[in-house]
Amino acid sequence: MKVGCIGLGDIAQKAYLPVLAVRPEVELHLQTRTPATLDRVADSLHLPPGQRHADLDALLAQDLDAAFVHAPTDVHPQIVTRLLDAGVPTYVDKPLAYELADSTRLVTLAEERATTLAVGFNRRFAPGYVQCADHPRELILMQKNRVGLPEDPRTMILDDFIHVVDTLRFLVPGPVDDVTVRARTEGGLLHHVVLQLAGDGFTALGVMNRLSGSAEEILEVSGQDTKRQVVNLAEVIDHKGQPTVRRRGDWVPVSRQRGIEQAVLAFLDAVRAGRVLSARDALATHELCERVVRAVHERSA
Repeated sequence: MKVGCIGLGDIAQKAYLPVLAVRPEVELHLQTRTPATLDRVADSLHLPPGQRHADLDALLAQDLDAAFVHAPTDVHPQIVTRLLDAGVPTYVDKPLAYELADSTRLVTLAEERATTLAVGFNRRFAPGYVQCADHPRELILMQKNRVGLPEDPRTMILDDFIHVVDTLRFLVPGPVDDVTVRARTEGGLLHHVVLQLAGDGFTALGVMNRLSGSAEEILEVSGQDTKRQVVNLAEVIDHKGQPTVRRRGDWVPVSRQRGIEQAVLAFLDAVRAGRVLSARDALATHELCERVVRAVHERSA
């Protein structure tokens, strides 16, 4: 199975290549426009020259079975378009694109080509978060905070807050009939944003504070007088009277803890089985993010 990896930055090296490089069925092909990075990463994986490619044309000439796109978001539209036009099942880091029109076009193109397009919302596969989907969810609260990182609203929401938006969409137990956005901006930079989704019998709150004094990610789901809390995707705490704590095992790799390994394997399994995965639900997350971006700009105008 020939699998291309386009873009060899931190996310590819730390999270995806460690999973792909050990799959016996995968013949891994790397592509980046930076020769030094290409050789360094390929050398570390003991890949021969024929599996190292300096441009996308050379990579596509390998007749790929699948591709992973970890290049910067700005170039996602052109790279993903080339892959889909070539009929290559494609997994791409979130977001699909910074502009909703580009994301919509890519999803439509994948459907027209009857080709898989998957977006890397790995938290849907993270064990702690999957366990939350089995818990009562009358109230959902997710915080993903940073230290000293106020940012342009569109960039922050599409690059980072999108994980919060998608996780809330994954966990809400029914249709959403109310969406509320609150935010604080200063000097054109977004300091914090709060998204509330509500429906029949549930409320979901997503919070991101870029000046919080702490880098943390905390998810809580509660209902029927019980609560499940997941701290930094590694520690699951059940509250019903006395809290019970379950921590990530010492030998559990970070890619598995964060759901990346499971997302990769689900994508590859679908490709092998000839099943076409749709990005239409992922597009709904991008549409909600666009709604958040517009609300932030309206409030700061």
